[in-house]
Amino acid sequence: MTAPQAKAARPRYATDLRRVLHLFFSQRAGALWLGAALATLTALMGMALLGLSGWFIAATALAGAQAASAVVFDVFMPSAGIRLLALGRTASRYGERLVTHDATLAVTAALRERLFRGWAAPDAAQRLLMRPSRLLFRLTGDIDALESVYLRLLVPAVAAAGTALACAIAFAVVQPWFGLALFAWLMLAGGSIAWFTASRARHASARRGQHIETLRARAVDLVAGQTELLMAGRLQAQCDALAAAEQRLAQAEHALNRLEVRAGLGWGLASAVTLAAVLLAAGALASRGAIGAPGAALLLLLALTAMEPFAALRRGALEAGRTWLAIRRIAPRLVAAEGVGLRELPLPPDGMAVRLQGVGFTHAGTRHAALHAIDLQLMHGERVAIVGPSGAGKSSLMALIAGEVAASTGAVQAVAACWLTQRTELFQDSVRANLQVAAPEASDERLWHALAQAGLADDIRATRAGLATRLGEGGLGLSGGQARRLALARLLLREVPLWLLDEATEGLDRAAARSVLGQIDHLSAARAVVIVTHLQREAALADRLLCMEQGRLVADLKRGTREFEERLAALRQDGSKPSIE
Repeated sequence: MTAPQAKAARPRYATDLRRVLHLFFSQRAGALWLGAALATLTALMGMALLGLSGWFIAATALAGAQAASAVVFDVFMPSAGIRLLALGRTASRYGERLVTHDATLAVTAALRERLFRGWAAPDAAQRLLMRPSRLLFRLTGDIDALESVYLRLLVPAVAAAGTALACAIAFAVVQPWFGLALFAWLMLAGGSIAWFTASRARHASARRGQHIETLRARAVDLVAGQTELLMAGRLQAQCDALAAAEQRLAQAEHALNRLEVRAGLGWGLASAVTLAAVLLAAGALASRGAIGAPGAALLLLLALTAMEPFAALRRGALEAGRTWLAIRRIAPRLVAAEGVGLRELPLPPDGMAVRLQGVGFTHAGTRHAALHAIDLQLMHGERVAIVGPSGAGKSSLMALIAGEVAASTGAVQAVAACWLTQRTELFQDSVRANLQVAAPEASDERLWHALAQAGLADDIRATRAGLATRLGEGGLGLSGGQARRLALARLLLREVPLWLLDEATEGLDRAAARSVLGQIDHLSAARAVVIVTHLQREAALADRLLCMEQGRLVADLKRGTREFEERLAALRQDGSKPSIE
């Protein structure tokens, strides 16, 4: 990056960081500040415990040297203080971990929800399908990296500054200049080492994150596409690419390990310098009678632990580059996710389910329009089938009606719709959970009713667990026909006046397809239905055939006409190969 580019990027980094911090503190500000306070208290109690123990040991030894002093020396108060600090440190440590991690998990859960909402916006589904592994990494690696902002940067920084201030106050009681000098040294040395480590680790940490992403993507490609790679003779090449990605990741991790060792050495040297300087200063003060031996021991032990809170910044500093990369990639999505949701189309006139007037549509990043001047009216209770060759614009038209994309020109009006896509999307969960995607509050009775309407209730009842039956990834455990019926049952749970069906029985055998289409025919009687299809069996449900070519609606054929029957007969039949329409 050139100097002007770096200068221009700094305000953007600051803006992105403010967005992320705002998300953190707008969610659980009280808990986050309490966690930082508990972390500071834990560090202070640890330092006080060591300092008081050193003072007590020294004072006891001096008191034991003289019988008169030994008689009057109070051993109970210091020992009680030591015990109190030990128990308090344990409790504050537990509380700090409990509060900070609970707050961080709550914030990251809210962040994931906001990202999901952003990806649920119109046009987002297509982008998600184009780069699923990269966006999945945003939900895992990037969000996990954001935990470092609070847990490994803000909390240790607050604790380090708090303990440095407390040490300065303790030393200032003896000599004001002593406390001021110690505070300045601790902040300068401890902060400089953390800053230097973060700046040097920035590129290596960012590369490590990118190499992890590449390694995951290549591993997934190898596992998912091993058959195709083997048939194409590219299996070994993919294995070599995976090994190269792993080697690059190892190199980045090796660079970070070297920086971690250097950072530890730096804080160790700074701690040694601090201890030596305090030893000399405390000796000079003791020789003048300004402090006694127990007081000198107290100061030395405080100095011994003064740099430890800064060393807790090491992991956050090493991950700073990865954290910055995550912030840069996620922060813009936080803005994009604000106020997003499914596009609500204006309603058509009474009696209509869909009305399109002069609609044109162009995909983002392309010059050629996918749809040209589409005019369409669909009445309530009417069924239409959209037919035409691949690339004619059928799916684009369906996406416009569903509100998934916005028209480039013209007006789209439609009632609330539910879209049954060509691919059956089932999750690795129970049958109940897969159905409740459509109706989260639906009772078991309602779920069974939907299954019965879809013709799947008997199959589910035959299983041992019923609605609690677990499905594998992608609905594994169900046949193709059963999976399609489950998707149909989910469709039925959404009580909407418009159904959008995209290749509803593609890939099903004749018997399964006949069963699914029979259920659709029966259950869609009171709804408007739009069917995108290449199959004769699906188009036969329609009252009208809308024929499309090159993004234009070239024919609107009504049932009962000769043109309708001829066009229907030209469509692909069950079990036949696709024909060029």
